[in-house]
This record gives sequence, structure tokens and C-alpha cells, in this order.
Amino acid sequence: MTIRAPLNYLAGGAVLLAIVVGCGYYTSQAPAASAAIAATEVPLTVYWSDGDSGRLSDGTKFRLYGIDSPETGSMKQRGGAKCESERALGFEAKEAALELTRGKEVTVSEVRGTDRYERTVLRLDLEGKDLAALLVAGGTHRAWDYDGGEKKPDWCAGAAG
Repeated sequence: MTIRAPLNYLAGGAVLLAIVVGCGYYTSQAPAASAAIAATEVPLTVYWSDGDSGRLSDGTKFRLYGIDSPETGSMKQRGGAKCESERALGFEAKEAALELTRGKEVTVSEVRGTDRYERTVLRLDLEGKDLAALLVAGGTHRAWDYDGGEKKPDWCAGAAG
């Protein structure tokens, strides 16, 4: 037991060090590991958490660059919807993303860095078209220039709930 505990601490420390070194705050420069993902252009499947983020079949947790969708989380949850109307719109946005990508593969066309939730911020291509642009054109998502400090879209403006 005395040998096992120090080894567990060493292993935990190595994992923590790898996370600290491998992650960073969202920057416009892509980390080397993320740049390698983008360069391979391997077709991937998308598993959506909400309308603008999820996980790729290679395990990458991501957020789509340059767009926003309404939140699906509870109004009581940190980072959740601000009103019930936003939450309903959030489920519509997620469904739109699901339908657009169902049974199809995407490729990573650009990696922008990582966000504060340690997700890779990226652009995805679907059949040669920018997935974010397709979602915005569908009306369920909005363009959002958070690099330029633009305020997050207000999905509750004019809503009764």
C-alpha cells in the first residue's frame, strides 16, 4: 500500500501536467496538437451536446467557431437558458444540427484554439460547405463574433417566457 499511493500521486500529477500543458485559454493560434487534427481531414461523426457544441467521433470536445445557438440547460443551471423561450429554441437548434449531420461525416477545416471550457473551437465542413454557415442560414443559429468582443446574442429579447 505504501508503494501504490505514491505511484497514484505520480500518475495523477502526470495527467494533470498533461492537461495543463495541452490546454490553454482560447487563442487565435491553434495548438500544435489541434493543428494536426485539422491537417488530417479525416471524416468524423458528430455527437451534439447542444446546437453549437459536442464531441467528434475521435473524442474531441468542440465548439463551433463564429456562431451561437440558444442554450438547452435549465434556467437554474450556470450557463443555462435565460428564459424558457430560449430553452425551447435551444432544443430546436440542437435538432437542426442533428438533422443536418445525421448519417453524414464532417471534416475539421480550421482549429481556432480552446475556449474556457477546454473545448476545441473549430470550423467543420459538411459536404464541402461550412457547417456553421449552413446552421445560420437555417435560422436556428446566429453569427457571433466573440473574437471581436461582440455581445452574446439575446435569445430572450421579445420573448414572454
